[in-house]
Amino acid sequence: MKESEYLHGRADLVHKLQNFPILKNINASQLLDMLQLSKIRTYDAGEKITEEGVYDSWIYVLVYGEIVVEKGGNELARLNESGETFGELAVLDGEARSATVRAAITTKCLAIDASFLDNLPLEEQSAFYSIFYRMLAEILSKRLRDTGQELAQCKDDLRALKQQYAPSE
Repeated sequence: MKESEYLHGRADLVHKLQNFPILKNINASQLLDMLQLSKIRTYDAGEKITEEGVYDSWIYVLVYGEIVVEKGGNELARLNESGETFGELAVLDGEARSATVRAAITTKCLAIDASFLDNLPLEEQSAFYSIFYRMLAEILSKRLRDTGQELAQCKDDLRALKQQYAPSE
């Protein structure tokens, strides 16, 4: 992994970052606060970004490339759209990483240390928390809908397989 220094004071990045769905409702001042504990990380193909079972406080926004999400060695998902987010579950619930994420090709991510929320001035924390958690809720809601659809399809496929291979009476 190649990693930048912390992006403290990088006002030149604010407009670009506001194009990412997760960051679109965060004002410029709040983005600058967030950048204080953010880095740009570049990964080579096959390189591990996060590891299942590890505790950390980083949320990732895909700048470019493609990532593979694996659980127990099984591929669960691939993300390749600029602005897609991963790593938010561990930040939300404080639990260990639920999956391993690898770069499928050369991949660049904005890595945000979510502990920056604790460093915000008290008067800004409430407003920022509500915006930030609303965005995470939207991401998780979409993923839950997609997972529900996939589960329904798997159940249909399993039902069809059971009928196809059921013993004849």
